[in-house]
Amino acid sequence: MKAKSILLALSAMAVIACNTPEMKPQKDYIGPSDLQITDGHMTPEVLLSLGRLSDPQLSPDGKTILYGVSYTDIAANRSVRNLYTIPVGGGTPIPLTLDGKSISNARWSPDGREIWFLQGGQIYKAPFVKGRLGKRVKMSEVEAGIEEFALSPDGSQLIYVSSVHSAVEVPSDTDPALDKAEAYATEDLMYRHWDHWVTEINHSFVATTGNGVIKDGLDILGGADVLYQLPNGPFGGIEQLCWSPDGRYIAYSCKKLTGKEYAFSTDTEIYLFCPLTGETTQVTLGGGYDTNPVWSPDGKRLAWLSMERDGYEADKVRLLVADVVYPEEGEGQSANPSVENIVDLTSDFPYNADGPVWAADSRSIYFNALAEGIQGIFNIIADRETALFRLTADNLWFDFGSPFAVLQDGTMLTTYCSMDFPTELVSVNDNAVVQLTFENEHLLSQLDKHQTEARMVKTVDGQDMLTWVLFPPKFDPTETYPAIEITLGGPQGTLSQGWSYRWNYLLMAHQGYVVVLPNRRGTTAFGQSWCEQISGDYIGLNMQDYLSAARMIKQEPYISGVAACGASYGGYSVYYLAGIHGDVYDCFIAHAGIFNEEHMYMTTEEMWFPNWDNGGLHEYAYTPGETGPLGDGETFGGIRQGGSPWSSAPKAVRHYANSPHKLVQAWHTPILCIHGGSDFRVPYDEGMAAFNAAQMMGVPSKLIVFPSENHWILAPQNALYWHRSYFGWLDRWMKP
Repeated sequence: MKAKSILLALSAMAVIACNTPEMKPQKDYIGPSDLQITDGHMTPEVLLSLGRLSDPQLSPDGKTILYGVSYTDIAANRSVRNLYTIPVGGGTPIPLTLDGKSISNARWSPDGREIWFLQGGQIYKAPFVKGRLGKRVKMSEVEAGIEEFALSPDGSQLIYVSSVHSAVEVPSDTDPALDKAEAYATEDLMYRHWDHWVTEINHSFVATTGNGVIKDGLDILGGADVLYQLPNGPFGGIEQLCWSPDGRYIAYSCKKLTGKEYAFSTDTEIYLFCPLTGETTQVTLGGGYDTNPVWSPDGKRLAWLSMERDGYEADKVRLLVADVVYPEEGEGQSANPSVENIVDLTSDFPYNADGPVWAADSRSIYFNALAEGIQGIFNIIADRETALFRLTADNLWFDFGSPFAVLQDGTMLTTYCSMDFPTELVSVNDNAVVQLTFENEHLLSQLDKHQTEARMVKTVDGQDMLTWVLFPPKFDPTETYPAIEITLGGPQGTLSQGWSYRWNYLLMAHQGYVVVLPNRRGTTAFGQSWCEQISGDYIGLNMQDYLSAARMIKQEPYISGVAACGASYGGYSVYYLAGIHGDVYDCFIAHAGIFNEEHMYMTTEEMWFPNWDNGGLHEYAYTPGETGPLGDGETFGGIRQGGSPWSSAPKAVRHYANSPHKLVQAWHTPILCIHGGSDFRVPYDEGMAAFNAAQMMGVPSKLIVFPSENHWILAPQNALYWHRSYFGWLDRWMKP
């Protein structure tokens, strides 16, 4: 591949003028940065000053795009998101709000005359007149607050997401006088999730919009005593619920399990709910994740994303479609439609489908897929004789989002980003990409340019591995530079053209490093076989892939040394490589890394992940109490635990025998261990244990713990300290 060239329309404007005669910024408003970069050098401060564009919505008349942008004030340690509009063909963005408190989930009313949005946990609406937002009206006073909502097609109803009490007990549950006591009590698993103690869970409710302020609604799950989650936690959102075109039904995705069964299973099903009758029917039965249901515009078909195997969170994501059959009047049976003739549209497609969007004529579906290291947009005919088309060329080095609208001439409105810039709005038609917004052009245009290459690295078993290589600005091959090799998290994922505010490769290149991004075994954009190889083989080929990429770059005369840096499974990779690399690497950084696999299994929360990936692989249908071949289906306490430390499954035994903590005697390379104190996926004592072991081995080492952060570092000043510490450690050991 050649170095990337960006197809951009002429820049509309560099800086948005936010002060208009009609509006004045409110107290605590944060607007676009006016930072001046005089040396062409990107810094962490520049990164955190960039505007973050999200959630575009096309107006019903097809003329205006509504979207939000978040800006950050590092000194105030906070960000604020406000709303903007822009003509569908591009132009000057118009600020709709200049608030000091963030606004989210903004949606057009069906007639386009109003905009509904969330602020402070409640719903508001305001008229949209002559391109401006009028007086706001508060539409909800839900006691527990609202996280997201979705208007019905005619605007007469809405779904909103709020919370109810979980099975985790707090002292005031048994004695109201203990309202100042702080404790959590449980008799089952999933008592904490990701970064919080699960004292509350999400439910979804239906309410009408024409009967005054909304204070409560119809619980789709049947009531506060039902302990299922809708949407599924911790990251599922309103995209897991979808109104039918006539507003009579809601399709939703839910994992109707609790406790240990919830922790060990990914069996999420699709259901149909009728708000009028309260009736629920199940669409799918058995298997893994079934998510993101979307009705066809004519209401005759339903599409959704599906993983086939229970317990495997990195199974191939299929795009399924089925016919919706409505009951005849007077049948005396279910008032809900049935779903028949389920078809896998992507059975011959080797990649994962994502973000399905129906075409207006209900004949085809647009979707995203990471394919050979690039996220593109595809279209597939949704009938029995499927035809698939890639709509964005594979030589466009961008990651495209799912289309949020398709115009009558076939032009798709979507977003894109790359390693060189964060998300912007674009239109795409026949591979012609026109950028509509230039949110950060006034900052990015001040930076020195750099070059990116795509290299194919030969692995130890003769495979070709796509490896991105970023060079510092003003790169001179006669000089020498240190290199950073990124060890990917996941373990399943992809190093594509995505943009990150933590692992930002452009920022790394600007600090004078050659950045090496190997798509090792376990990455998801190169077919399911390449992805699945890593499960049960953490210590095998993917580690050799990292070493192959490091040796490749070390052969270049301009490389002075190589550091390995990564988070989560990437942190595990750092800890493991530290014990086997010999003298390949000169420095290590592990963020939120797994150090002791046995301890990790017993302290993480979502048990299906280590249960599968640590060697408890299974290819057969499972029922409680079943025992499979070679111990793969071993059950303890009625739960399959073939990937546990006490399993006799050969891959599990091998996995735990080679945990990184058992190799610390071979550690000798400087290592920085970073962890969030509220990380419940990889608990922070993993980072402490790794640091303590390094200290005991006499290895130069440093520990940084962020007490209030989770698996990521989110607060602006914490993020700035993270970046400064990251580059400080690298510079200390990698630069003269």
